[in-house]
Amino acid sequence: MVSSLTKSGTSGLPSALGQNSAPSWGTIVLPDSALFGTDGIRGHAGELLTAPLALQVGFWAGQVLRANTATLQPVILGQDSRNSSNMLAMALSAGLTAAGLEVWDLGLCPTPAVAHLASTVGAIGGVMISASHNPPEDNGIKFFNPDGTKLSLSLQQQIEARLRGQSDDIVPMAANHWGKHQHRPELLSHYVEALQVPLTAQAASPLAGMRVVLDLAWGSATRLAANLFRSLGAEVVCLHDQPDGDRINVNCGSTHLALLQAAVTETSADLGFAFDGDADRVLAVDSQGRTVDGDYILYLWGQHLLKSQQLPGQTIVATVMSNLGFERAWQQQGGTLVRAAVGDQHVHAEMIRHGAKLGGEQSGHILCPHYSVSGDGLLTALHIAFLVQQIGCSLSELVDQSFQTYPQLLKNVRVMDRARRLNWQECDPLMTAIAQAETAMGDRGRILVRASGTEPVIRIMVEAESADLTTHWTKQLVATVEQHLA
Repeated sequence: MVSSLTKSGTSGLPSALGQNSAPSWGTIVLPDSALFGTDGIRGHAGELLTAPLALQVGFWAGQVLRANTATLQPVILGQDSRNSSNMLAMALSAGLTAAGLEVWDLGLCPTPAVAHLASTVGAIGGVMISASHNPPEDNGIKFFNPDGTKLSLSLQQQIEARLRGQSDDIVPMAANHWGKHQHRPELLSHYVEALQVPLTAQAASPLAGMRVVLDLAWGSATRLAANLFRSLGAEVVCLHDQPDGDRINVNCGSTHLALLQAAVTETSADLGFAFDGDADRVLAVDSQGRTVDGDYILYLWGQHLLKSQQLPGQTIVATVMSNLGFERAWQQQGGTLVRAAVGDQHVHAEMIRHGAKLGGEQSGHILCPHYSVSGDGLLTALHIAFLVQQIGCSLSELVDQSFQTYPQLLKNVRVMDRARRLNWQECDPLMTAIAQAETAMGDRGRILVRASGTEPVIRIMVEAESADLTTHWTKQLVATVEQHLA
């Protein structure tokens, strides 16, 4: 269900904008449920995400940010390569400047570049236009605090309350005080330097002699990744290395590894990396073409940090999706694995609570506060490549020496009705089926069912000691969701 919200005008543009009064901006359509999800605002461009909505989001976000800071500072703005990103970025910038803020526009860039610069140039915050790993027709708006972390729930709620007309408090501005929009792509050099320095401090050419294949997913990573790896000494083979809004994430990148796997084996590369559309996550492929997911990345990087006494409490924060094989292998080494809900905000919160310095998701979103304030696919890829180089053996050997995963199946069942999707626990047949599966498997496996926060799907994950058990119970649960919810 959606609701229409009209602020006096009908044109979608300001009909009357007093300096210290609420703007009049056409009609926008908001969902009845919360606008902000687990990773900002996300939906179909042209449906939920329109220019009028982005304009108002920008204005009210600017108002909220101004109300919560003592001094006026710029907002860092970035975008991925989607066809709708320019439209949304310009509308958002118009709203921010109408709120009296200066916008520093990076253009095409990785999401972590926005987070990094927000935390280092004295910005009031950051905004990224991207739908991450979603298909080209989707887009999203992600906000960051001045320290580079995701915008707090409290501030998101304040923005949404103003969008819904539940509050129209206006931060007073001096007469004719409007913000400015400035193109600042040169700021990306500071982000690149921050990625390079931790490695070049240890070796002049830290990736010398390595052949690396990079799948850039037609997205944000195309701006920097190839030159970054080459600058550190690697020989680079690139796939999908131009910004292309029609093909971003389509059969490529971190959600579709087949082409990268083939390229790594065909070119006899040491390893390969696949990024998602905004380059905040990465998956690896070893020289045999095997997938090295976020669990393996956390395990290998965790061992490395542990040896250098940089892993407090031997603690890694993962999510409920992480494999039992990973958890039990880490525990056998005397380590502690803390599980958080899915989403980097939840991982980050648990890391703070436990004082952890490494955390992440199986999907390849990795957080390491030693080097970055946010999940960063480029940073993770560089450090894993350098780790392999330092140890002196292949990524394949390191994976073989780590752990065996339990068979795990993840199925997405499309459920378009948002209310039914979010309230799946009220479906008695599904709850009964889950209880039957858990009883049958006992400690030989586990089940995770959850509604996606970014897509109209219910995700069903079954993990067990044997593939037969995994397949059987996955089929049972998928069929139940399809019959009673989809």
